[in-house]
Amino acid sequence: MAREIERKFLLKNEQWRHAVTSTSRYRQGYMAINDSCAVRVRIEGESAKLNIKNATLDIVRTEFEYPIPLDDAEHMLEQLCGHRIVEKHRHFVDVDGQLWEIDEFDGDNRGLIVAEIELDSADQQFLKPEWLGREVSGDPRFFNSYLSGHPYGSWQSGVLDTK
Repeated sequence: MAREIERKFLLKNEQWRHAVTSTSRYRQGYMAINDSCAVRVRIEGESAKLNIKNATLDIVRTEFEYPIPLDDAEHMLEQLCGHRIVEKHRHFVDVDGQLWEIDEFDGDNRGLIVAEIELDSADQQFLKPEWLGREVSGDPRFFNSYLSGHPYGSWQSGVLDTK
């Protein structure tokens, strides 16, 4: 069974930017979201994937991901996702041999930046860089599926305490 172990954090400052090794543009849409799972299609550059992830608040989640034709993904985004689209730039940063993915959101989620690290086990230790702020792994507001229907731009100002 496929699973994802991920920790998610807000950022205190912009110091991470000098360590970016590459950046990719993502466009993803949600076709179904309910209490048990989310089904999404994602385009990254010239490749596309269909993803099914369970909707738990735990850092360990069941996740299935399959490559699909780019034309199919574009059709799904246009015809099946409605307004539940999230656009972002994902910046990749290596810290002590571990890959951090920093999502800088665009569109209605502009202004939100979240750092994620995928781990091999729930208790795996990792270096927390100085630019890392408050952990939001268990806060569903920071799930992309939530942001697709409740954009960050519509949140009340001052809601983010990054420390």
